[in-house]
Amino acid sequence: MIEQTTTHPVSMIKTRRKISGTSAILLPFNADHTVDWDSFDAHISRTWDAGLKPAVNMDTGYVNLLDDVTRIEVLKRTHAIVGDGNYVAGAFTADSPGDDFNLDAYKSAIDMIHDHNGIPAIFQTFGLTSQDPQAIIDSYVAIGEHTPQFIAFELGTMFAPFGKIYSLDVYRGLIGIEQCIGAKHSSLNRELEWQRLQLRDELRPDFRVFTGNDLAIDMVMYGSDYLLGLSTFAPDLFAKRDAMWEAGDPEFYELNDMLQYLGFLVFRPPVPAYKHSAAQFLHLRGWIKTNLTHPNSPSRPDSDIAILRDIADRLGVLEGA
Repeated sequence: MIEQTTTHPVSMIKTRRKISGTSAILLPFNADHTVDWDSFDAHISRTWDAGLKPAVNMDTGYVNLLDDVTRIEVLKRTHAIVGDGNYVAGAFTADSPGDDFNLDAYKSAIDMIHDHNGIPAIFQTFGLTSQDPQAIIDSYVAIGEHTPQFIAFELGTMFAPFGKIYSLDVYRGLIGIEQCIGAKHSSLNRELEWQRLQLRDELRPDFRVFTGNDLAIDMVMYGSDYLLGLSTFAPDLFAKRDAMWEAGDPEFYELNDMLQYLGFLVFRPPVPAYKHSAAQFLHLRGWIKTNLTHPNSPSRPDSDIAILRDIADRLGVLEGA
């Protein structure tokens, strides 16, 4: 059992570091609840052009609510825009409490991504996370034997009931898997992420800790990279913020604070409703045709729009501003 005390966070700050940003892409909808493919394509392009790597078929893209036909169309379009190996895609497979770990289902999900030259991000399942620690590590080893590279994924239960935040022993096991190039950490807990950064720095410096903490996007100051849903609201501003950090520009802090203000609003409970907040914000920006969410995903009240408009105005991103 690993016993770890977190180094004082101030001593962990890594100034003038180039941040690797990956942005989970919202899947937008038309008024008739069909996918707004034109707006989706445009958002992939603007994210890539900003210098961020798109992540599709993630929670932000309603992956658990899509059929395979739609998931494949997402992969086709993303690959056509950004090319081989330049995007991340969720390897999602559905199961139920009490189910066994289903390696074949994961292989099928990974094969779908390989067919379109993406990098798989391995979503957790009940079958995966219900195992004992060594069996969890062994499961990821088996996944690694089926793909040359993948991103692991720790997900708190506030995001999904099948999620689990692993022990540091399991995390050490992930770092030791050659094909595992990094892991997204979505506990919304700074100390747990600091511990992972410390362990990464000791064992494998090239292993990427992708923060999924939309309530602490300044974790990039301590050595985290990111795979965030919040960045889909403003990939242009996240890229600008990242460049400021690399340049040592003190304006990083003001822009980060305003983006974090947006994050605190949109990631309030129920957390999955942030996707509707994203649709509302992107619609205000003139980037998508409607502010509708997936019909089976929780929604936000229309009263949020005035607050989002104020934030967009402060950020200087309102259409026509």
